[in-house]
Amino acid sequence: MIRLAEGPLEAWVKPQGAELTSLRLHDTEYLWSGDARFWSKQSPILFPIVGTLQEGRYRHKDATYCLPRHGFARDRVFALKALSGQEVTCLLEDDEASRLVYPFRFHLRIRYFLRATGLQVEYIVANPSDDSLIFSIGGHPAFALPLEPGLSYQDYQIDFSHPETVGRWKLRDGLLHEEDPGFLQGATSLQLHHELFREDAIVIQGLQSACLTLRSDKGSRGLRFGIEGWPMLGLWAPPQAPFVCIEPWQGHADPYGYDGTLASKPGVVTLAPGDCWERSWTVEPFN
Repeated sequence: MIRLAEGPLEAWVKPQGAELTSLRLHDTEYLWSGDARFWSKQSPILFPIVGTLQEGRYRHKDATYCLPRHGFARDRVFALKALSGQEVTCLLEDDEASRLVYPFRFHLRIRYFLRATGLQVEYIVANPSDDSLIFSIGGHPAFALPLEPGLSYQDYQIDFSHPETVGRWKLRDGLLHEEDPGFLQGATSLQLHHELFREDAIVIQGLQSACLTLRSDKGSRGLRFGIEGWPMLGLWAPPQAPFVCIEPWQGHADPYGYDGTLASKPGVVTLAPGDCWERSWTVEPFN
């Protein structure tokens, strides 16, 4: 485990999956614990796909490959390449095992940088090969709710930094099925309750807001979550689970009826030889 600290703010990261395992401010834990009764993960890295493939397969050139939901990065051990009291960079590179299921060369770096105001998580994908690199990537952090004694899950809401009028993509068997165009209509917030996720994750494309705020009118603790530059957002929790996942995505699950050709899949990044792709999200807890 790697500990980062800056004043009253503390974060822990593990090499397995380069996964964030704790985010504390003034001894209050903001990250989900990973209790396997609900969900054993806490903040997995989604790479080289986001979501589910139709029949678990995709095609590239003349071959068919299989990948599990959200890819393999979350189950691999990352190497530590840079470490200080406030930041760590974790590196995953292609190898013989990865190329059996994903025939690309890649360098994936996850950089955690703890500042006085919060944590920045940076995703850096580099293409070291002479051929294009095709991928999707995303975050999946889960935040514990409630954050204060005496409050309930339903006391919390997600505020948008900009009024939002967007639809929601509905999932069936993990695949994008249909869009509900009237999900948000000039909304400035989304009230949380467990029924929100009865049909799986909420998948939103085209938010105008660069920042979301998770908070309660009945309490003082919450967090601001920065998503600038990410084209899609997932919100999710299992039934009755005491947390909510706020997931910035580049890419998404296969649409129903998609033919499985990776190069033409909506939302993928096609990275030219020698190029680099970067995005980051931020979380700023407050109390």
